[in-house]
Amino acid sequence: MTRPVAVIAGATGITGRYLTAHLAAGGAWDVIAVSRRPPDVDGRFTHVAADLSDASAARAALAAVSGATHLFYCAFVQDPDPVAHRQRNTAMLVNAVEALEAASPGLRHVHLVEGTKWYGSHLGPFTTPAKERHPRHAGENFYFDQQDWLEARQAGRPWTWSAVRPHAVCGLSVGSPMNLSLLLAVYGSLCKATGEAFCHPGAPENWTALYQCTDSGLLARGMEWIATAPACANQAFNLTNGDLIRWRDLWPRLADFFEVPLAPPSPRRLADFLPALAPRWDALVREHGLQPYGLHQLAGCAFGDFVFGSRWDIVSDVGRIRRLGFCEAVDTEEMFLRQFAAFRAARVIP
Repeated sequence: MTRPVAVIAGATGITGRYLTAHLAAGGAWDVIAVSRRPPDVDGRFTHVAADLSDASAARAALAAVSGATHLFYCAFVQDPDPVAHRQRNTAMLVNAVEALEAASPGLRHVHLVEGTKWYGSHLGPFTTPAKERHPRHAGENFYFDQQDWLEARQAGRPWTWSAVRPHAVCGLSVGSPMNLSLLLAVYGSLCKATGEAFCHPGAPENWTALYQCTDSGLLARGMEWIATAPACANQAFNLTNGDLIRWRDLWPRLADFFEVPLAPPSPRRLADFLPALAPRWDALVREHGLQPYGLHQLAGCAFGDFVFGSRWDIVSDVGRIRRLGFCEAVDTEEMFLRQFAAFRAARVIP
């Protein structure tokens, strides 16, 4: 059998970047990374520059990709207008799939990255633990549009589809506006440097609510497994670290890592607090010889306010994927500490 060829759309985001690195390092795949700029990862891969928002441009860019067997769709675009947000994200998926179908008649599988917003986790309390079979939440969601289109498109075609639903993906990646571990690393580092209280910045209910994360390495391995296991065809899977945290229990360990006093919880908007410290961050970069990133490139403040602003449990059931054979797990507390140390070793934080 010929080697599988993975096309990774959105290869510079936190999910696509880790998947590119994982498949490129493993040696079992030929990897084609599709993004506006090449991902900064090691390993052998081919980069294709493409604007997936333009159907003609996507078709032209992917025309030479004649041997693709798997499409991993990790691309995402943010739009403040909710209607445009749905339309743009769905159109990008449509453009990528249609272009690759035309170029690669041997396409076997399309894998789509979704998330727990499928269950309405962003709207308010929802049924937990969330199971893949639970009814959709009321209202619109671009995940619904994407999966509905993908299921309809697949009918009668030789390829299959699957979807993965992680939550709060964390990894050693710069530039993602939704990397919680990097946000916390910057927050803790600035509190140490300025003497500001390293307090949990969220709602009181958030302090004690159950929460979950997904390690980016675990997610990459899980995506490969889902996309290649025949039993996983044409269905969706929750995938998280497999444990649960409460910020109340984790915060003392975070404070210990950054060597700052444990402050009591005190609600604050990170979108106000952190940007005001941008000049101090620039000074830290100079003082410690850090990589020359501005604070705005590192700290996804709006995402942090979203995470710490929820007042309900965020819990997914991962039984489906485990019953089929993928049983890896990651200790979330250790994940944060390991990633903080990696950011420090890479001179991203002092």
